[in-house]
Amino acid sequence: MGQRKTGPWAAVAVGLGAVAGGLPAFHRALPDLPGRPAGLLETFLPWFGLAVPVLLGRALLRRSAPAGYAAVLPAAAWIWLFGGFLLPGPAPDRAPDLVAVQHNVSDENPDPAGTARALAATGADLIALEELTPAALPAYTAALAPQYPYHAAVGTVGLWSKHPLADARPLDIRPAGLGEDWNRGLRATARTPRGQAAVYVAHLPSLRLGAHGFGSALRDESAVLLGKALAAEALDRVVLLGDLNSTVDDRGLAPVTARMTRPARDFAFSWPAALPVARIDQVLTRSATVVRVRALPGTGSDHLPVAADIRF
Repeated sequence: MGQRKTGPWAAVAVGLGAVAGGLPAFHRALPDLPGRPAGLLETFLPWFGLAVPVLLGRALLRRSAPAGYAAVLPAAAWIWLFGGFLLPGPAPDRAPDLVAVQHNVSDENPDPAGTARALAATGADLIALEELTPAALPAYTAALAPQYPYHAAVGTVGLWSKHPLADARPLDIRPAGLGEDWNRGLRATARTPRGQAAVYVAHLPSLRLGAHGFGSALRDESAVLLGKALAAEALDRVVLLGDLNSTVDDRGLAPVTARMTRPARDFAFSWPAALPVARIDQVLTRSATVVRVRALPGTGSDHLPVAADIRF
């Protein structure tokens, strides 16, 4: 059977392959245009790999060698950027110094007590929660108290700890123009068996995707304020737990990520819980290393909890 004529499809496939491979590989070179398309792209970088099976499938259907070759660039880019996520990590040579859980529990969670019990069952040293409501806070506190006797809450964020907490105070990350009742940050000192660590809990403003593009101005402004607070932190060891409303690849979070160590990279997606496509719930450190991060089973929230093993 003879080879089918490829026609213009081969050129289209080559163009698609170049875009699907080039954009993830060189996303930092993209300019900041109105509507922030680069930030949107950086939020979903791993999903550019879906271009590979699409291009290969079309190449097989059309029996087009050039179209098949077009899949090579996005495949190579994906393997370079994310292939390591699929490899088993090295066996730990010792237990982590600290285990932290980060969870946006949702202000519409129908079972706060059940969510709290599920988080307590992880045995983590620290549990950070966002979207706490005044009505639900007592349920979380009561369910967590037996294992987490130390806690602090400010506005809609809270921190529960097995270790003593000191110097707990609000963290001002409120963008200009938002009301004074917008309190979504706190800072405390955790006195762990391995020494003190400053623990930050933050919930940055949500992003909006609309007719004018990727609306991230409030999130970006809040990230700048958080970055300044981290820069001014006197303690060497810092643990940041929070719903940062994007991935660590998003340039809008650069004021934060530039001052912290990124966690071990993997596909621990946390949002949305029904079909997770990105990890927007983060555990970042300074003078410490997140050696393992994983998404936990769903609760009554639209986010999945994220657990991280930390070494000082």
